[in-house]
Amino acid sequence: MAQRQMSKKRQVELWQCRYLYAGVEVRKTPTRTEIIILATRTQEVLGDKGRRIRELTGIVKKRFGFKDNVELFAEKVANRGLCAMAQCESLRYKLLGGLAVRRACYGVMRLVMESGAKGCEVIISGKLRAQRAKSMKFNDGFMISSGNPTRDYIDSAVRHVPLRQGVLGIKVKIMRPHDPTGKIGPKTKLPDA
Repeated sequence: MAQRQMSKKRQVELWQCRYLYAGVEVRKTPTRTEIIILATRTQEVLGDKGRRIRELTGIVKKRFGFKDNVELFAEKVANRGLCAMAQCESLRYKLLGGLAVRRACYGVMRLVMESGAKGCEVIISGKLRAQRAKSMKFNDGFMISSGNPTRDYIDSAVRHVPLRQGVLGIKVKIMRPHDPTGKIGPKTKLPDA
């Protein structure tokens, strides 16, 4: 069976869905490999009549050389405001759209804090306005930065934004709240200092 060549326009359209991206989970079973794509809007990852997810499956098989059965699934992020990767992507597309840096950062931070986070930190570095590169740091709330609880409580993500002047770096760190059920935050309590 001859494989049809995918047009460049279609490839660009496929990768434009990356702004919805919030992570990936790979499960290997004896019969197949399951790849779960976490996204803020799953319908756009699936595409009309599942076309985009089938194309992504083909690309993943070809790129990583899977011999066995590979299945891709799209899963919605439980709480978009507490997912650092989703917020990083959101900030990235705001900056690519031409929104001012401060306004974009404060908008992301407000959404994160309204979602129930204990703290948030956004760092943007690069050529922001002038020719000279600098770094801007925005924080709100309570943030721990050392010790074992950082592994459970802190969710962080890093992204790069290619602009006309140069590349900007984005770091987003979110401190999730304690949750006994373990849905929106870690089950383990934060130890006293």
